[in-house]
Amino acid sequence: MSENTPAAALPVAVVGAGPIGLAAAAHLIERGIEPVVLEAGPSAGTAVREWAHVRLFSPWAEVIDPAAEKLLAPTGWIRPDGTVYPSGGNWATQYLQPLADALGDRVRYNTRVTGVARAGRDRIVDSGRDEQPFTVHVEHADGREERLLVRAVVDASGTWSTPNPLGANGLPALGERAANGRISYRIPDLADPAVRERFAGKRTAVVGTGASAFTALAHLADLAKTEPGTHTVWVLRRGITGSTYGGGEADQLPARGALGLRAKKAVEDGHASALTGFRTAAVQTEGGKVVLVAEDGRRSEPVDQVVVLTGLRPDLSFLSEVRLGLDERLQAPTALAPLIDPNQHSCGTVYPHGAAELAHPEEGVFLVGMKSYGRAPTFLAMTGYEQVRSVAARLAGDAEAAARVELTLPETGVCGGAGLFDEPAAARSDGGGCCSVPAAPQLIALGAPATESSSCSTSGGC
Repeated sequence: MSENTPAAALPVAVVGAGPIGLAAAAHLIERGIEPVVLEAGPSAGTAVREWAHVRLFSPWAEVIDPAAEKLLAPTGWIRPDGTVYPSGGNWATQYLQPLADALGDRVRYNTRVTGVARAGRDRIVDSGRDEQPFTVHVEHADGREERLLVRAVVDASGTWSTPNPLGANGLPALGERAANGRISYRIPDLADPAVRERFAGKRTAVVGTGASAFTALAHLADLAKTEPGTHTVWVLRRGITGSTYGGGEADQLPARGALGLRAKKAVEDGHASALTGFRTAAVQTEGGKVVLVAEDGRRSEPVDQVVVLTGLRPDLSFLSEVRLGLDERLQAPTALAPLIDPNQHSCGTVYPHGAAELAHPEEGVFLVGMKSYGRAPTFLAMTGYEQVRSVAARLAGDAEAAARVELTLPETGVCGGAGLFDEPAAARSDGGGCCSVPAAPQLIALGAPATESSSCSTSGGC
């Protein structure tokens, strides 16, 4: 195809073969639009597979897209029990990969997007801009580069690959990169013997105050019960107040409340000690240990490991030549930002939204899924599915359907983040969970520590 190819004959590029990207492809096909899904990893749901042992907050009924289910039906796919809470591994193998397989060669693996632009136009040029297709620059695993012409770009690449750094000012702390062998940015999987060995009998600093940090505190406290010398230093940028641990037994979401209570018990039982009002500015290595230094000069005790769980952010680097309209704080689309501001909203109070709120000055570019939320952690997979339904309608020229709301969120819909909850009986039968023995599973949502869904990553919401 050339730059003179009519736009209607060009495919729509979907960046990312995660839950929202694959759903976007299904909705585009339903609208008669051909998608090409560009996935940097070797399989569907690459990010989700990185937290395969983590169980979602939401049951199967809330993490399967309707258009995707229609696409899967002729393949003989069997829909999982809607009441069961899948793990990340279940989600990837029982839904995401079959969906990608149904899409066939429309999904291109090991294909990393490195740039998006208007054909023959950088972001400065106005002349003829809107008449030009997009050129998507990709790099394959073997180093080969390719340019694809597309009519529109739906970026569902999530935020899992770009965790926030340790530094309290949003930048890496001094010495953070040099100490990267002792610093990690994910909830440790203590069922992995190699990972367990790194933390057993050791002192670990956990930085963060969200559900991911609570999960790490709870798991390390469990480890301390069987491994003497295991202790956690919980580093908080603020003080501990009545709301630090969430709503407890009065929480609208029992899973979230139980998680906060687990973290609180870890502190009360002495398995964790809190270092409050500590805003990290530097990391120093002393005698094989790590010491955190605060902006006010205070120093933490020496620790063996640091687990940084301070949220995620979008990677906007490959979109530098298209014109985006982003909120200056959240890095979310300007019209969407007020609806998802975490200072005002939890995921249960975010109004369903679509193409209108996701639009940018560059017509034909849409950030969807966890990436559309920028740095806000309030994302739900169901919300992402509604986003891409609306975007597909918009690209098909159906303005009425694009503006229509076709989603009613459950009153008990669960917010983004990671956590723990008492495993429901229906979930026990599949053998999933965080450990090799029965235990309270972890919960993650698409942008929190996680996924795009993670999707619930991924750390994201589910």
